[in-house]
Amino acid sequence: MGKLKKGLNFIKAILKQPSLINLVIDRNEYWEKKVLKNQNSFIEGLPIIPIDTIIKGGGIEIEPYSFLDGGSLATDIGLLKSFSKLDSVNNYFEIGTWRGESAANIAPNVSDCYTLNLSSSELKSMGKSDEYIKMHRYFSKDIANVIHLEGNSLSYDFSQFSKPFDLVFIDGDHHYSGVKNDTEKVFKHLLHENSIVVWHDYGFSPEQIRFEVLLGILDGVPEDAKKNIYHVSNTLCAVYMPNLKANVSTSKLEYPLEPKNRFKVSLRINE
Repeated sequence: MGKLKKGLNFIKAILKQPSLINLVIDRNEYWEKKVLKNQNSFIEGLPIIPIDTIIKGGGIEIEPYSFLDGGSLATDIGLLKSFSKLDSVNNYFEIGTWRGESAANIAPNVSDCYTLNLSSSELKSMGKSDEYIKMHRYFSKDIANVIHLEGNSLSYDFSQFSKPFDLVFIDGDHHYSGVKNDTEKVFKHLLHENSIVVWHDYGFSPEQIRFEVLLGILDGVPEDAKKNIYHVSNTLCAVYMPNLKANVSTSKLEYPLEPKNRFKVSLRINE
């Protein structure tokens, strides 16, 4: 079949079923080309910093952790928890609550822990089941210093907060428009000069870039912030660290990565 005929058949299929266009738009290669066109200096992804730059040799304990769908990797939560233990971090804000695992891990180390998620009624209007809705806040709902906020980050008024946050976790809508929106608003309203920002799902895996999220980050941050954004090895996370020490070495993603960081994992089920 010739290219012209294939193209006409594709157009006919799209006209009959417009949702098929999502199969094209959602392809990682599509977003990789968008990065190449609009942010070509990042086509190889963000510079990688070793995870042991943040999680030190003594390790860190993660609790609670469920190993269930939709959550973070253990290394992702370990990264957040390590940041929360810094002397400079006293408060925390996250977009996207889900079961509340990240909030529950951070709360013991900060004075104020805010988490923003869609309301139950909005989730219901999106067709989500009662069982799915019930799982939200599962681990964080009874923790005294966790403030659960309801709202859609696309329309939420972030300017209402009287003081900025030391640590922010962006883990809401992972489509380009959602990441860009959340990033723009966080940098405009929630940060001070030393704040740390962590984005979840920068990668499909620690070795595969999710270019849609990368472009949302790059298009959402101020231009002068780009030099301080990194991928943390062995995680799905990108981080903004304005005070990263100059002597920290970075690398680029070359699949497959050599497993230079080796972890010791102990599993214990708490009753």
